This record gives sequence, C-alpha cells and structure tokens, in this order.
Amino acid sequence: MELKALQGIIPQLKAHNTALVAISPETPDHSLTTTQKNELSFEVLSDVNNTYAKSIGLVFQLPEDLRNVYHTFGIEVDKHNGNGDYELPMPATYAINRNSEIIHSFVPEDYTERLDPEMILEAIKTALP
Repeated sequence: MELKALQGIIPQLKAHNTALVAISPETPDHSLTTTQKNELSFEVLSDVNNTYAKSIGLVFQLPEDLRNVYHTFGIEVDKHNGNGDYELPMPATYAINRNSEIIHSFVPEDYTERLDPEMILEAIKTALP
C-alpha cells in the first residue's frame, strides 16, 4: 500500500526535480514483480540479505509468532527475501539533497508505521532554495 501511495506523488516529485527510489530486502526477481504488480514508475532496488540496511542499523528480527501470522496471510518473507533469517529492515524514509545530505528522516520504532507521502513532499519543498 505504501508503494502505491508513493506512486501517487510522482508527478509532484518530478515537478520539484526529485527522484524516488525504494530499497527492498526482496530478491531482484521479487522486487521486479512488486514493481510490475503495483505499476510503479520508480526504481525498487534489492538489498539482498539486508546488507545495506544492516550497515546503517535498520534491521530487526521478525519474532516467531509474527512469522506464523505472516504465513497465515500468505506473506512468505523467507521466499521473497531468498533466505530463512526473517530479518527485515525498518520502514525508514530519507530525503537526500544533491549534496548527499539527509534533509529529512523518518525511522519509526514501530515497524508498521510509514511516513505520509505528503510529509515527504513538504520536507522537499522546505529544503528547496
């Protein structure tokens, strides 16, 4: 749902000469499927084995009880991510300027929270000269 919501702000992002990139722990094949299924016009990159997410401290271990809940809903984290470690990245959002500086960040403690796309737009507008 979040990716579709982000897709909705692509015209405004383009108007501000900005790009959107998502990073997923899914294998490249599953990331491609996600992109196609959701008709996304932005890149969804694969962070195989959460290598990047681990390097910036964003990975958590999915508890055993939640693994069962995910499987009940047909969400097969192990198959989509290509391993059985059940590690997931926090749903962090960063707005980065042309100088590679973080101008806004959102890293919730609750992995179910997401940054509203309108807040992303507001952060970008605020940082513009």
